[in-house]
Amino acid sequence: MPKKATIRKTIKFAKNKFNLEIYLGLEKELAWEIFPHDYNAALYAFSNKDKINKIVENKHLYEVKK
Repeated sequence: MPKKATIRKTIKFAKNKFNLEIYLGLEKELAWEIFPHDYNAALYAFSNKDKINKIVENKHLYEVKK
């Protein structure tokens, strides 16, 4: 995939760092993946998957309506 079609961000949840990759143009909706920086972040992501999905979709994928 070309570099222009991928957006990479470093985000933080509850003292854990994650890499967020947003893939543009794959489908009608955006595709994204989250990668933990360390083992503790992986455990946090595994146990709080729904919470992280909501936060990423609301804060990082779509613009906030004013």
